[in-house]
Amino acid sequence: MHPWPPGDHTGKLPGMSTSSVLRFPIADPADAARFFAAELAFDVDPDDVAADMRDGVAAGYQLIECRNATKFAELHIPGAINFPYWTMDEHTTASLDRDLLHICYCESFQCNAATQGALRLAELGFRVKRLAGGITTWRAAGFPVAGTHTLDA
Repeated sequence: MHPWPPGDHTGKLPGMSTSSVLRFPIADPADAARFFAAELAFDVDPDDVAADMRDGVAAGYQLIECRNATKFAELHIPGAINFPYWTMDEHTTASLDRDLLHICYCESFQCNAATQGALRLAELGFRVKRLAGGITTWRAAGFPVAGTHTLDA
């Protein structure tokens, strides 16, 4: 049930001035629950990965840096492997463990290498998720990093 009167599809609540946030319809709670549950099936929070690493329970998945080898050498998450998305095919992925979840990451939300890597792996039959925010968000949170540029700002 939406909080605005029938026929009013602006999202404006009664008695409120025009709002940029409320100008679109508000999702039904059940629809919102399905949407956000589905979103969590595709993305993983860096805090959760860091907690698993800290607690020694990071088995069951593999972190994959989907950018080039130079970027990986400069900065990556400890334990991650480098696998540029454009090199992923049925032959190059033959050694990946199909029983693991593969968590793809790249630079940040502005980079789509993780999305492209996750897409390629999914098309090849692998279970995948994407690390939200990439190495930028990981590093900003103060989580451990490896590589030649670990002290750079």
